[in-house]
Amino acid sequence: MARVMQISAQISATTRELMETYVRRTGVKKGFLVEQALLHHFQALEQLPAEFIVHPRIVVSRATGARMLRQEAAARPTPALRELMRDGD
Repeated sequence: MARVMQISAQISATTRELMETYVRRTGVKKGFLVEQALLHHFQALEQLPAEFIVHPRIVVSRATGARMLRQEAAARPTPALRELMRDGD
């Protein structure tokens, strides 16, 4: 039998709600879900080039965040983006 180890981690309320919803919907145990998620993450880190790993949370300074919001508000779609987003008609 494989040896197991218990871990403890603090997670956000949003992550907890996502986890609770998933385990209620699927019936999997939380421990199994966490172990599978960790294995999946480590496998991705080993097999994918680092530049293709997209982190779920990016932390920026308040000034950078404000600048990003200003840029987003002023941005206009380019013709290439409009063409890409066209639904095929």
